[in-house]
Amino acid sequence: MHTGKIKKLVRDRGFGFISDTDGREVFFHQSSLVEVRMEALNEEQAVEFDVENSPKGPRAVNIKIATAAA
Repeated sequence: MHTGKIKKLVRDRGFGFISDTDGREVFFHQSSLVEVRMEALNEEQAVEFDVENSPKGPRAVNIKIATAAA
C-alpha cells in the first residue's frame, strides 16, 4: 500500500491526482474510492492507496483516507 496526499481534485469530472511519497503524481477516478465520497476529500489530505497499471499509465485504486498511527 502506498501513501500520499491529494494534489488536485476535479470534482465536476470525478477525478483527481495524488502526489505519492516517492514524488510521482498518480491519477485516480472517484470509482476507486473506498468508504469515502469525492465530496469529502480535500487537497493536501493524506490518503492510502494501491497502484495498478492502466493503458494511460499508473492509476490509484482502493483509495482510503489515511489513518493516524496508534
